[in-house]
Amino acid sequence: MAESPAAVLALRRAEAVAEADDFRSLFLQHSGAVHRFLKDLLRDVTLADEGLQETFVRAHERLGTLEHRDRVLGWLLGIARNVSLELRRARRRDGSGDGPDGAGDRASAAPSPEHVLLGREEMEVVERAMASLSEDKRAALLLRFDHGLPYEEIASTLGWSLSKAKVEVHRARLKLRAALEAAHAEEGAA
Repeated sequence: MAESPAAVLALRRAEAVAEADDFRSLFLQHSGAVHRFLKDLLRDVTLADEGLQETFVRAHERLGTLEHRDRVLGWLLGIARNVSLELRRARRRDGSGDGPDGAGDRASAAPSPEHVLLGREEMEVVERAMASLSEDKRAALLLRFDHGLPYEEIASTLGWSLSKAKVEVHRARLKLRAALEAAHAEEGAA
C-alpha cells in the first residue's frame, strides 16, 4: 500500500527537522575549535567570524561528502582552511590587509590559555615566529598542536602525503624553537 502524499510530506519534514537538529549539534560541538583555528590563521577576529559562517554553510552543503564520520573535526578544519585562503586572497585584492600577511585586529582576540601560561613577552615571540611561517606550515602546526589531529588526518585535511605532513610540522617546530631560543638568549644577555 502506497503512502499518502500527506504522509510522505510529513516524513520529509520530520527528516528535515532531525537533520537540522543534527547539524545544530555538529555546529555546537565544533564551532569553537573551527573559530579558534580561523583566528590563528587569519589573525583577525572579524574575518574569523565571517570564515566560521562560511565554513559551516559549505559544510552543510557538503555533508553528504563526509566519508569518515569519526573525522568530522578534521573535515571541518579542512573546509575552514580553504575558506581562510579565499578570505586572505580577497583581502589582498581589496587592499584591506594591514601588512604583507594580512594581519588584522589581534588585540580583540580573547586570550587563550597559552597567553596566560607563557606570559606576554614569550607569546609575542611565538606570534612573530608563527607569522613568519608559511600558511601551510602554520596550518599544519595548528592542526597538530592546537587541535590535536594525528598526522594522517593532517595529511588528509591539507591534501598532502603523510610524510609531507610530518616534515612540515617538524620544520615549523624547529623554526619556532629557534625563535624562542634566540629570544631567551637576548633576554639572558640583557
